[in-house]
Amino acid sequence: MILPSDHATQHYLLGLFAVANNIPAIPLFIALCRDATPKEQHKLAAVATLTAFITMLVAMVSGAAILNFFEISVPAFRIAGGILLMITGMRMVASQPHDSVGNPKRAFSQMISVAVIPIAIPLTTGAGTISTVILFATGLGWEALFERLFPAILAMTLIIWLSFRYSTGILTYLGGTGMDVLNKVFGLITLALGVQFVLTGLGQTFPKWV
Repeated sequence: MILPSDHATQHYLLGLFAVANNIPAIPLFIALCRDATPKEQHKLAAVATLTAFITMLVAMVSGAAILNFFEISVPAFRIAGGILLMITGMRMVASQPHDSVGNPKRAFSQMISVAVIPIAIPLTTGAGTISTVILFATGLGWEALFERLFPAILAMTLIIWLSFRYSTGILTYLGGTGMDVLNKVFGLITLALGVQFVLTGLGQTFPKWV
């Protein structure tokens, strides 16, 4: 059954929200922004959001073709992202008080790179989001893509930006000690997410082994 355009968009948005919500990325984003000025924090939010939007847009237009061209499977992408998250999580857990994501004070250029990877990719838009967008786009013509799926991607992008844009206000209430505690707690969660990503990727690749 073909859904009406507005219902299809709502369906796609719900699917994207389930996999592209950036809640796991917010604690890492807050820790990253600790040493940034308010203006830099807003730029970091914009960079992370723009990266997530471009990732979803590329997946919609040519995601399947890119993965096939490089002969990269979704499970392989998931495993690579999981390893990256595991490294980030271990750094957060092992960080000393007043460190940011397990490192000394970062230059703004370094913050930008962290906002792109791993905050935007794969925490916000990872293998699950890419595969979901590719599956949604499969079988749709160009007109349907931009009438049904693209509005859902725009709406999801706005949700992601609002989450990042206003998350830095938490810094005011937590202070240094609260941030240190939050950094370690969510470092453990980030580490667990990375392990889960790897296990899921291995399970998809070797279903009889895992």
